[in-house]
Amino acid sequence: MAMSTESVPDILGELKGLDDPKMRAVNERHGDDHGVNLTKLRAVAKRIKTDPDLAVALWDTGNSPARLVALLICRPRQFSDDELDAMLRDARIPKVRDWLVNYVVAKSPHKEALRERWFGDANPAIAASGWALTALRVRKGPEGLDLNALLDQIESHMQAAPADLQWEMNNTLAYIGIHHEHHRARALAIGEELEVLKDYPTPPNCTSPYAPIWINAMVGRGA
Repeated sequence: MAMSTESVPDILGELKGLDDPKMRAVNERHGDDHGVNLTKLRAVAKRIKTDPDLAVALWDTGNSPARLVALLICRPRQFSDDELDAMLRDARIPKVRDWLVNYVVAKSPHKEALRERWFGDANPAIAASGWALTALRVRKGPEGLDLNALLDQIESHMQAAPADLQWEMNNTLAYIGIHHEHHRARALAIGEELEVLKDYPTPPNCTSPYAPIWINAMVGRGA
């Protein structure tokens, strides 16, 4: 496969031209540090296609939009577990961490080793990534997971957890309730007891992330 002939300076210049002050203001409220519309950023990556070397070079710039493009044009298998760990710890903003976990680590042969490495990390942002991978496993490959132990941890720690970590623990709680009927009653009871995200502002026609509402809605749809 032929690699892209585009250069790092050209891509950085293009991304800079896409920066919108209004979008930046919105993103900054969520902890991100750029103003590039993600649909336009994805179009840049789609044009480049897959280019592992360029992906590394873009990542190494430290520029957040460039790193997002890098995560879309890399090959997940090109990175070792230690490289992915270092990348996560160097990722400054939530969107970069989110895309790294969901678009790269989740497709990597190292995803389970990294899930275990990150799950109990002292840094809440790193631990949140471990829980994100755990939520994915609850949905798509739960064999070997101790769901009761996960519910124990959620019940004990979710309410006081920092926002990003709390969000991923809540996702795990909801997915246990949605996909594992034998644990549903307990998952609902924990959600009702802790009331995490009960008052989360939810747009019309969207499902609340409050676990009891989410679980019952998805089970009602036959999920």
